[in-house]
Amino acid sequence: MMAAISAADAGARVILTEKNEKLGKKLYITGKGRCNLTNSCDHDDFLQSVVSNPKFLYSSFDAFDNHDFVRWIEKEGLPLKLERGGRFFPRSDRSSDVIKILSDALLKRHVDVRLNTEIKDLIVSDHVSGIVLKSGESIKADAVIVATGGLSYQSTGSTGDGLRWAKEHGLLVRACRPSLVGYKATFSDGSSVASLAGLSLKNVRAIIKKNRKTCDLGLGEMLFTHTGVSGPLILTGSCYVPLQNDETATLFIDWKPALSIEQVEARLLREFDSHKNMALKNVMTSLLPSAAVRYVISAAGISAETAVHDVTKNERKKLAESLKAFPLTLTGLCGYNEAVITQGGVSVKELNPATMESKKIHGLFFAGEVIDLDAVTGGYNLQIAWTTGRAAGLAAGAI
Repeated sequence: MMAAISAADAGARVILTEKNEKLGKKLYITGKGRCNLTNSCDHDDFLQSVVSNPKFLYSSFDAFDNHDFVRWIEKEGLPLKLERGGRFFPRSDRSSDVIKILSDALLKRHVDVRLNTEIKDLIVSDHVSGIVLKSGESIKADAVIVATGGLSYQSTGSTGDGLRWAKEHGLLVRACRPSLVGYKATFSDGSSVASLAGLSLKNVRAIIKKNRKTCDLGLGEMLFTHTGVSGPLILTGSCYVPLQNDETATLFIDWKPALSIEQVEARLLREFDSHKNMALKNVMTSLLPSAAVRYVISAAGISAETAVHDVTKNERKKLAESLKAFPLTLTGLCGYNEAVITQGGVSVKELNPATMESKKIHGLFFAGEVIDLDAVTGGYNLQIAWTTGRAAGLAAGAI
């Protein structure tokens, strides 16, 4: 939509083909239906939040960054509000309002929107000259922008069409995998975490260790699911520590990130002194969510029924370690249907960073998630779509 709007702004006659029955299906579900449009952070912080190929974005982001987008969409008539973490949402909290503003912008610019129109292939020789629809009809064009998304949420139409066309016409496509997605996980002994499903943790620290590498995910929120772990901290982890095939990693949860291990030990000692005759499992509820108590105690190698006065100094030390680094085994990533984005895509080496045009095929442009660009959660991935869509649209429209 942004690419089509921008191409029209550049003076071109634009046709937007959409294989779904309506525009913006994926946009509709972003931000739990509220649509986190972009982030308010400064230029450097934004690019540091881009995981894959941030340098490729320098040129297009300089031309149309997050602040430019906010000004643009508010001018188009959508009031925004700023929430914690620098996240921008529509003031109405409705993603449908974002889609309406973009649809109105297309209408104002006389873009020919064709719904229920699926593309079969691109018409390419040494340059692009149009598209072939699944119906068999051909549409001639001086420029074509591929903005088909990745492989995430395939029910919204992101089934990898653009990736396939790029490969078929000789462009390098980097291997794709789900990202911003939960992990499948077990307890250290291999048993299921399903008994903790629904347990939501706030202000915990998470660290992932894979082979000899350590990835500190920082402080934040996470959630136990029937098959593993999810939530903002974990989604970020999936960007940096992808698991493929039979790879595993270890997730360590720090339940008390504000305290050093010595302070945790001192806290345990105080609790134990105050409740000498109580069972350990009952005392630990003052330090942990009750659902997690027996698992943290078990990870320390102690029986939950042990009376506090029977806990040895060494056991208390192990309990403090379990509170500061509770281990889970990560056994794989959840699939594309749960993934917010796709990592991988059309290689940035194939594209002009200022225009998103293919270096090999004149007039062929790519925008959004179909490109090997991705970022952490917080509005960054949608901004990549706005930025690359704007660059591709203006350049294509000028041909």
